[in-house]
Amino acid sequence: MRLDKFLKVSRLIKRRTLAKEVADQGRITINGKKAKASADVKVGDELSIRFGQKVVTAKVNLLKDTVKKDEANLMYTILKEERLEKVEPEFIDDED
Repeated sequence: MRLDKFLKVSRLIKRRTLAKEVADQGRITINGKKAKASADVKVGDELSIRFGQKVVTAKVNLLKDTVKKDEANLMYTILKEERLEKVEPEFIDDED
C-alpha cells in the first residue's frame, strides 16, 4: 500500500494530500530511510513522522483499503512520541 494512502486510511494524517506534502518535505521515514508518498508500506514497517516539534514513531500492524473510524487505530501501534528541543538562534555580538 502507498504511504500516503496508509496515513489517510489509518487516520495518522487526516487527508491524503496533506500526507503527500509531509512525505515530499522529507518528514517521514520508513525503517529509518526517508520516504516519498509513493513508497510501499508493509506490515511490520516502522514509520517516523515529524509533526512540527513532535516525532511520532508507529509500527504498521494491518493494511486495509477502507476501515471504520473506530477501527483505524488497529492499523498501527504507537511506539513512541518525542518532543524535539526548540533550537534558539544564536545572537551575534556586534560590540567588538
